[in-house]
Amino acid sequence: MRGVIAAGDAATAAAGQQILQAGGNAVDAAVAAAFASFIAEIGVVHLGGSGIAHLYDPQTGQSLVYDFFSNTPGLNGRSPSSLDFHRVTIDFGATTQDFYLGRASVAVPGNIAGLCQMAADYGRLPLSQLLQPALKLAQEGHTIAKFQADTCTLLQPLYTHTAGMRDIFMRNGRMIQGGDHFFLPDLHGTLQALAREGASYAQTGALAQALLQDQAANGGLLTADDLLHYQVAKLPPIRLPYRNCELLLPPPSSTGGVLTAFTLKLLSHFEMQPRPHGSAAHLQLLYEIMVATNRARPFWDDWCDTLPAAEAIERFLDEGFVRPYVDEIQTALTRQQASPFVAEPPAPKNTSHLSVVDGDGLAVSLTTTAGESAGYVVPDTGYIPNNMMGEADLHPNGFHSRPAGQRIATMMAPVIVLKNGKTRLVLGSGGSIRIRSAILQVLSNLLDYGMRLNDAVNTARVHVEDGVLQCEAGFDATAVAQLEAMGYPVNRWPTRSIYFGGAHSVSRTEDGRLVAAGDNRRGGATAVA
Repeated sequence: MRGVIAAGDAATAAAGQQILQAGGNAVDAAVAAAFASFIAEIGVVHLGGSGIAHLYDPQTGQSLVYDFFSNTPGLNGRSPSSLDFHRVTIDFGATTQDFYLGRASVAVPGNIAGLCQMAADYGRLPLSQLLQPALKLAQEGHTIAKFQADTCTLLQPLYTHTAGMRDIFMRNGRMIQGGDHFFLPDLHGTLQALAREGASYAQTGALAQALLQDQAANGGLLTADDLLHYQVAKLPPIRLPYRNCELLLPPPSSTGGVLTAFTLKLLSHFEMQPRPHGSAAHLQLLYEIMVATNRARPFWDDWCDTLPAAEAIERFLDEGFVRPYVDEIQTALTRQQASPFVAEPPAPKNTSHLSVVDGDGLAVSLTTTAGESAGYVVPDTGYIPNNMMGEADLHPNGFHSRPAGQRIATMMAPVIVLKNGKTRLVLGSGGSIRIRSAILQVLSNLLDYGMRLNDAVNTARVHVEDGVLQCEAGFDATAVAQLEAMGYPVNRWPTRSIYFGGAHSVSRTEDGRLVAAGDNRRGGATAVA
């Protein structure tokens, strides 16, 4: 077997499969799949977004996090007289949420820089070959999946904000629907140029110039210095023992990695076997661990802003800091009384994840996002920028308040699990702050409860929001009722939902086989090469 991949769409997975079959390694496959996802998964990710990737090479024992998340724009720039920055309201059914789009919502993009850097550092095949699956999709178009089309419809005010977007997503007065032929004009030429010129095409070349000219003419903040000085960060992971494995998690700019590490440290203090999966005792423990992490988060936010990253991580994950939260959880479990809930800010919802392991054990966990998109297309490029500067959740001190050039924090947390130095599990998730709860439960399902990977990924999940345990359809009604009788607030979901994340994962089983599982909440697909 050359390798396996799990991703958010069949075309994304097929792109990785094609590259593995052509002799590429896991990095090649991940890069090719990510570029393909910017077409196949157009409802949630775009070329003009950013991401974080996590690599592990068992041959060398080296793990490396590629941080290519967005920076705040505006280096050596002047504020335009009028910002192109507009509010739209999205109706999610149970609630509404405001987003901002336009040129001034665009943060410095990282996808092209990060993916090209990974390919140059670790790939076997040339970039021109890695782009072939995406080029084919761009040239011929693609039958869009229902999940992607439904997401576009949900975000219709963003996807129809300008004439250029309406030409793509609302043809003949009708929003694109699942099964329709999707085509993104001009993107094929953009990808062809990228294949020839590499990352410089988006840093100083024609794509950069087109983006900057549009920004300057229409009230944007991006400058030539923003693109020229943007750097992909290469960082060591957070290493955390868990049961008989070692977990590798991304450091900042990933807030999600640090908070996930804290949650898992809490969980490691409790035996799971006396708490059958899905029982009231199990659900109670998950609730208490999640809300304990929420209570601890303000300390992290403060230390992250005031201390060097390594010192902040060490202090936050120190056993002396963790232990009082363990004691609080134990007290709540004994009293059968819910601990106080502290809300945390949400995070961008539109993310996609893919996981790859090749035959040599090289592993890649990769998460990307574009926010919800900036609501326009750069003329003659097919390039849709991000709206990371328009996400209120990412800017708690107010829009455009961060200094130019500062990395924006993200909840993305691509994770790799090792056992005896070998890749055991590769996972991550989309889904805002539910990224952490999805990763926690897949890990625990596999490592604590011994589930098969597909079951670990697709078994019902929970998440705590506003002090209420959100229970996805599939849990035993008696167990949920028992938890509720203890006084825990519960909301029973009648269906499975994208709300609970999309944890597309790959695992090496105890007997050495590679298996993959797509999360069926978010169009998950797998491919074997």
